[in-house]
Amino acid sequence: MICHLFHLKQTMIRKVFILFLIFYYTTSAFAQSPVKPVNIIFDSDMGPDYDDVGAITILHTLADKGEAKILATIASTKYEGVAGILNVFNTYFKRPDIPVGVPKGYALELRDFQHWTDTLLAKYPHKIKTNDEAEDAVKLYRKILSAEPDNSVTIVTIGFLTNLSNLLNTKADAYSSLSGKELVKEKVKLLVCMAGKFPSGFEFNVMKDAAASQNVYAHWDTKIIFSGFEIGDKIKAGLPLIRNTSIKNDPTKDVFRISIPMAKEDSLGRKSWDETAVLVAIKGYSNWYTLHKGRIIVADDGSDKWDDSGSGQAYLVEKVDYMRVQDLINLLIMHQPVGKK
Repeated sequence: MICHLFHLKQTMIRKVFILFLIFYYTTSAFAQSPVKPVNIIFDSDMGPDYDDVGAITILHTLADKGEAKILATIASTKYEGVAGILNVFNTYFKRPDIPVGVPKGYALELRDFQHWTDTLLAKYPHKIKTNDEAEDAVKLYRKILSAEPDNSVTIVTIGFLTNLSNLLNTKADAYSSLSGKELVKEKVKLLVCMAGKFPSGFEFNVMKDAAASQNVYAHWDTKIIFSGFEIGDKIKAGLPLIRNTSIKNDPTKDVFRISIPMAKEDSLGRKSWDETAVLVAIKGYSNWYTLHKGRIIVADDGSDKWDDSGSGQAYLVEKVDYMRVQDLINLLIMHQPVGKK
């Protein structure tokens, strides 16, 4: 009886919290938030998994709320169509002119086995039709960073470190007299990565281009926050969205609707690794997490381990019940573009 009453109380508390979230994120007071928007570059392997879709939706949702200014959306993979997919979401959220970058040299070409990308490219408007029409990822980084004030740009990467490694290796060009390493140090305020498994292990984004990961994490000269595998692994997203009958013709809903039934492990929703990184990059970590400081060390095989004696880097540690973050993510990915009928 006591256990039943405790469970009932916890359920009621969670329902009240969800109602508060809905009120907070739909009031005009929130829309008029005086918080200075985060200048952000979004770097994603948009395709092997579909938590990237939840992540770019949260990116645009918080931009609509005045909390973020999206400087560019950049792919770290180059399967044909990835530029179009980024442009689909930018267009759907009424920002069709956000620059899109794609690697022009070596990059992985991993894509979705569910082929939701094909559905989106066929169904939704996008002016970028091929990767050739997108900008060179590294040149776009240099162009964007050189034009921004010092110590003002947040980069969130939820894919491979290919672009950032290549950026560090660049020399002076028409955009800036600084090397890539110097440009990053001068212009970037924070790098947030969905990467690593802590305190040690193998994680997809780090190990698929291990050489790039080693280069970035050894030579990146600004603060880095990691949202590790263990953070998003238990957070499930998508079911409230696909069950919401009032939301129609929505690319985010289409992706979760197509993909969730294709994997038994997604029956309660898709794990939310990438969404947590975007959330922290824009809204900060302190409402949900603490930081474990040190530095990541990446081995040649792509495995990672944590060195507590390092500095300048930190990984997220849960401070509150993960369900609070899950409820927030599920709410944010149901956001509809401003003015959508």
